[in-house]
Amino acid sequence: MNRKAAIKSILAVVTLGVSSGALYEFLKPADIMPVNLLPQKKALIADLAELIIPRTDTPGAKDAMVEDYIIKMITENTDPRSQKIFLTGLSSLEHYTFSNYNKSFISCSLAQKTLVLKHFEDKANYSFAILNKVNKKVFGLPFFYQLRDLTVEGYCTSFLGATKGMAYDYIPANFESCIPLKKGQLAWATK
Repeated sequence: MNRKAAIKSILAVVTLGVSSGALYEFLKPADIMPVNLLPQKKALIADLAELIIPRTDTPGAKDAMVEDYIIKMITENTDPRSQKIFLTGLSSLEHYTFSNYNKSFISCSLAQKTLVLKHFEDKANYSFAILNKVNKKVFGLPFFYQLRDLTVEGYCTSFLGATKGMAYDYIPANFESCIPLKKGQLAWATK
């Protein structure tokens, strides 16, 4: 057997193994809650969003009430496959936290919450970029990326995020394609 054929067969076996593992994770029966019960997890979602955009000298995700945006987007504007991924991820996060720390995510310290979220970020990534693309295309956006993207969208479109978290010019006078930022200036919300 020549080297090229051996490498191709090894790559095929690895790809098949990873994709079958992802397929099992996606198709395994899970005890997920119905999407209409998602508002009961508002405090959990608020804590997760606050980890992504914490309060500093600008308001955080909790201040901007991003959890309401996330719940509304998942329940009303997301396809059933993405809803299942999000709800399964939320359920997995609760189980992982309880099995590792013997308490709920909300009861954990900031360091523990950060470790849990880091675990789910690492779990959402494969070491090969092509596998990430295939996973996203076949199975949809992983839980962590849905949470991250919805948090950023909700924050940037909220009143507090647009006015206090970014520079807000409510009456743009003219279009300027490149605007230099002054030292310490916030990012623009409207330009």
